[in-house]
Amino acid sequence: MNIQIKNGRLIDPKNRIDALQDLFISAGKVAAVGNAPAGFVADKIIDATGLVVAPGLIDLAARLREPGYEYKATLESEMDAAVAGGITTLACPPDTDPPLDEPGLVEMLKHRARVLNQARVYPVGALSYGLKGAELTEMAELADAGCVAFSQADAPLTDTRVLMRAMQYASTFGFSVWLRPQDSFLSKSGVAHDGEVATRLGLPAIPACAEAIALTTMLQLARETGVRLHICRISSEAGVALVRVAKQQGLQLTCDVSANHVHLSEMDIGFFDSNCHLVPPLRSLRDRAALRAGLLDGTIDAICSDHTPVDEDAKQLPFAEAEAGATGLELLLPLVLKWAGQDKYALADALAKVTLQPAQIMDLDAGHLSVGAAADVCVFDPEVYWKVEHAALKSQGKNTPFIGMELQGKASFTLVDGQLVYGVF
Repeated sequence: MNIQIKNGRLIDPKNRIDALQDLFISAGKVAAVGNAPAGFVADKIIDATGLVVAPGLIDLAARLREPGYEYKATLESEMDAAVAGGITTLACPPDTDPPLDEPGLVEMLKHRARVLNQARVYPVGALSYGLKGAELTEMAELADAGCVAFSQADAPLTDTRVLMRAMQYASTFGFSVWLRPQDSFLSKSGVAHDGEVATRLGLPAIPACAEAIALTTMLQLARETGVRLHICRISSEAGVALVRVAKQQGLQLTCDVSANHVHLSEMDIGFFDSNCHLVPPLRSLRDRAALRAGLLDGTIDAICSDHTPVDEDAKQLPFAEAEAGATGLELLLPLVLKWAGQDKYALADALAKVTLQPAQIMDLDAGHLSVGAAADVCVFDPEVYWKVEHAALKSQGKNTPFIGMELQGKASFTLVDGQLVYGVF
C-alpha cells in the first residue's frame, strides 16, 4: 500500500530534519521525504496539518506480563497501549514467570507478539537462570532466539565473580549487558528514598548510596572486561556523576532514566500514594534536577516508560506492602514533551531520546525516517490536552502517579512497517 502523510511537521533526529515536509511510504518502507517519487500514487492519504510526523517511539523497558502474569496484563492489552502511545518498538525485561532464560520462551513471546501484528517486541534475556544470580544462561542460544541484550531486571546479582564471568562471556560475543544499579543489602526491605518524606511517614528507606555503590562495582567490572554496559533507570545525583565521568574516560557505556523520575520526586508520595511506590524509588528534588541535567548534557542517553502494569488489588494496600510499578506506555510521549517544554529543549533532540538513541542502545537500524527504512511512524498532536483517567488508558494496568492529571500531546496515528496500527484514515 502507498501512503502519503502530508502537511505535517516532519522531525527526524538522525537526518536532522525539522520542517514541513510530506512523507511517502510504499511496500512498508519510506519511499521519499519531501517530494513524491516518480510514479507514486497514494492509496491512502493522512492529512497531518498541525501534527508532528516522527519515527515511531522505542521503549527500552516495557513489561508485557506474559508469560506468567496475565492477571496483571495481557500481550493484547499492552500492545494496544503501546501503539496508542506511538510506540512501535519495545524491549521486554526478562522478569516474566518463568523468566526469559530459555530459547523456547523467547521464541514463544516473539511469535505471540508477531501474530498480533502491532508493535515490534524485542526480549531481553535473563543473565542467570531463574534470575537467581548463580548460573549463567546460554546467552548465545538466547541471542539466536531473538534477545537483544541480557539483564537481571530488578533481581540482585550479589556474587561479583558471577557478574564478572557474565560480562566476560557477553564481551566475547559482543552482547550488551543491561543492569540496574542497586546494592541489595542497603536496599533490603526499603520502599522509599532515604530522605525527609520516608522519615516523616515512617517508611523503610533506600539510601542513594545504594545506587552509587552498585554502580561503582559495575563500572569497574566493565573496565576489566570491555563489555558493552547499559545502566537502566538511573535515579540519583551520585549515579549521574559516576556515569558522566565513566563516559569521559571512554567506557562503552549508555544509560537511561524512567519518565516518572524525570518529573516526580519523593515529595509526590504525599500521604502514602501507592502509585508512587516505584523501583527505583522516587528520590529528592536535587536528584531529579541532576537527572534532568544529565539528559541535557547527554550523560543520560534515553528515556523509557519503565512500564509495569499492576493489578488494582496489589496497589490498594498500605504503601510499604503495595506492589511497586507504574503503567507508562501511553504516557511516555506526553511526559517527554512536557520535559522538553519545561527545560526548553529542542523537540528534535527530545524525540531522539525515545527514538534514535534507544535504537542505537538496542543495536537496531530503527528510530529514523531515512529512505529505505522500515516505515515505523508516529504522527502526534503536540497541542492536544487529555486527562489521565482509567477509561482513557488501554493498558490493563491503571496504576500511575499521573492519574487525574492533564497532559499535553497524544498520538493520532501509528504505523508499523507501513501498516496503520492505531488511528483511522
